Amino acid sequence: MQGLLYEENSFGLFLLVTLVLGGAGAWLSGRAIALTWRPWWMAALAMLPLGAAVRFVHFALFDGTLLSPYFYAVDAAILIVIALAGFRATRRRQMARQYGFLVAPIATE
Repeated sequence: MQGLLYEENSFGLFLLVTLVLGGAGAWLSGRAIALTWRPWWMAALAMLPLGAAVRFVHFALFDGTLLSPYFYAVDAAILIVIALAGFRATRRRQMARQYGFLVAPIATE
């Protein structure tokens, strides 16, 4: 699996930087975009600079490759998926709260 998703010597570094640190930022970004009622594609677009930041952390702290289009695409794709999940979870709660009468059960007599 090394070489496909991550380039470091340890899968733990990939988990820490990309999934934990970058994933937390992606989830919160997706949540913030949903809370301001913006469209979903803005969450995906916002992950492109965050993917570059994650790639920089790999480079600066763990001697990863900075200008690697493949690993940047992998990091950005993972962050986009996490951001869209955060966006979807938040938007679902918003819609249920705002338009709850649309899904309320009909009382039968």
